[in-house]
Amino acid sequence: MSKLDQALSEFQPAQYFFVGIDSDGCVFDSMEIKHKECFAPLFIKHFGLQAVSKYARECWEFVNLYSRTRGINRFPALSNALNLLRSRPEVVARQVAVPDTDALDEWISRETKLSNLTLEIEANNGNQALLPVLEWSLAVNETIESFVHGVLPFPYVRETLAKLGEFADAIVVSQTPVEALRREWNEHALSSYVRVIAGQEMGTKTQHLEIAAAGKYAAHNILMIGDAPGDFKAAKSNGALFYPIPPGAEEPSWQRLFEEALQVFIDGNYAGSYEDALVAEFNSCLPDAPSWEG
Repeated sequence: MSKLDQALSEFQPAQYFFVGIDSDGCVFDSMEIKHKECFAPLFIKHFGLQAVSKYARECWEFVNLYSRTRGINRFPALSNALNLLRSRPEVVARQVAVPDTDALDEWISRETKLSNLTLEIEANNGNQALLPVLEWSLAVNETIESFVHGVLPFPYVRETLAKLGEFADAIVVSQTPVEALRREWNEHALSSYVRVIAGQEMGTKTQHLEIAAAGKYAAHNILMIGDAPGDFKAAKSNGALFYPIPPGAEEPSWQRLFEEALQVFIDGNYAGSYEDALVAEFNSCLPDAPSWEG
């Protein structure tokens, strides 16, 4: 067992409450810059999509920013974007060859920790079809490290984290690589507010919550804060509560969490109509299908 895995498996409660917090797009306003300036250009470059770059960018942004798959792990996101692009009439009309995702999908179907580390092991063990994916993913990490700096946490994040420390154990629950998470949380002096920083190398968000919190805290004392449907799924898969940070309404959502929702959570009144109203508001922000299919 790696030290990263031990950080979750050996996690023990110090408080009665537990809060998991997503990072990109939730704590930091980093989703747009990462996907538009780092992921999308390298998606076009590494998979030979220059002839349909406009449509490739639209597909990437829909999958990762503007739909119900927002925030998913980069490897399923890559598969989704390539397959969505392949089906576009404009791409078919131009007879542009979009790489298939057969090898990637097969690996995704059996790998429980979708990360560069497990992908590199798979490629080095003879799965040569995944080398372009590995090269793309490593290039993404390098570009993000060199490009993404000074991206501040949303207003009320720091105050909320400080308040959480008074009554809850908090950890980061993310599908971003751990190295990038640590760099970003350290850059803004936020690491001291959380006990563990869990990234893609440590499993899915559902697994993070299951290992760190499920069975260790009462279910109604576990809260997941996130900006994507995957965060909601992770919470509900573990019987936990969910507080949404809807895209486009991050500032008022953090303010409401700090000024109102945390107290509702502490008082035991969060589950039911209060949570349902927030989730309904959140779900209305993200469509299932892209506008060009409407």
